[in-house]
Amino acid sequence: MRILGIDPGYATTGFGLIQAQRGQYGLMQYGVITTPADLSFPKRLEMLYDDMTRLLEVTEPEAVAVEELFWGHNITTGIGVSHGRGVILLAIQKAGLPLYEYTPMQVKQAVVGYGKAEKRQVMDMTRRLLKMEKMPRPDDAADAIAIALCHARSSTSLLLNRG
Repeated sequence: MRILGIDPGYATTGFGLIQAQRGQYGLMQYGVITTPADLSFPKRLEMLYDDMTRLLEVTEPEAVAVEELFWGHNITTGIGVSHGRGVILLAIQKAGLPLYEYTPMQVKQAVVGYGKAEKRQVMDMTRRLLKMEKMPRPDDAADAIAIALCHARSSTSLLLNRG
């Protein structure tokens, strides 16, 4: 299964495409979508939507996993990121792709096995599962890869098959 993980934002959105099959994982592509700070906010959202739509067309994922937002101390940034996330969800919906959403704690639990793991632990386990020498940069792309891995590991859980 081709899974596209998305770490949402409006200035920088990370993406990571993995192939998951029978507990084996391979990294196919990763990167970031960026919008220039000198554009108006609505124009940045339009650019994000257009780029996300193109990314979905090019990568042809079978599922898309998006991280849910965690509201920290900077509410102003959180609101902007929320708008960006909404545009991303719209692009996925319009593409007709299955969408799965995970909290940061769910990502940590699925990748590391501990919901309160530190970021470096998530990145190290992501690197190990994908047999990489080092983690991709920037962090937004690395986070998106972890989100894709979260879906791969969660969607194959035996608990999901219980009736």
